[in-house]
Amino acid sequence: MPSQPSRDLEVFPNPNPERDYTIHIRIPEFTCLCPKTGQPDFAELILEYVPERFCVELKALKNYVWSFRDEGAFHEAVTNRILADIVDATEPRFMRLTADFNVRGGIYTKVVAEHRAKDWQPPVRVDLP
Repeated sequence: MPSQPSRDLEVFPNPNPERDYTIHIRIPEFTCLCPKTGQPDFAELILEYVPERFCVELKALKNYVWSFRDEGAFHEAVTNRILADIVDATEPRFMRLTADFNVRGGIYTKVVAEHRAKDWQPPVRVDLP
C-alpha cells in the first residue's frame, strides 16, 4: 500500500507569515470507534486556522486522521486530542476544530475546540457593501 496511517504530522514554512489569513480544511470521512460498543463512528472534521510559522502538510494530515480509524475514542476526547496534536505541530496564531459526528442512538454530537496564541488578537473584520 503506498500510504499508511501515521501519527507524524509534517509541516512546512508559512509562505506569508507577515499576514493573518485563514486556512480552511474540510475532512468529510473521519472515522473512529465507539469506546463502549466498538462500532464505527463517522464525522466530518472542519479545521480552520491562522498560521504563524508553519502550515500542516495535507497528505500527512490525511494519514494522521486515518490513524484513528481503529481506535476507540469518545467524541470530546478525540476532538481535543486532534486539536492538541495539530497545535503542537504548527504552533498557530489561532486554530478551531469542529467535529460533526453522524447520528448514534438518535443523538447527533458536534464538538468544537479552539486554541488561541497568548498574544494574538484577531483582526477587525471588514464588511464591504
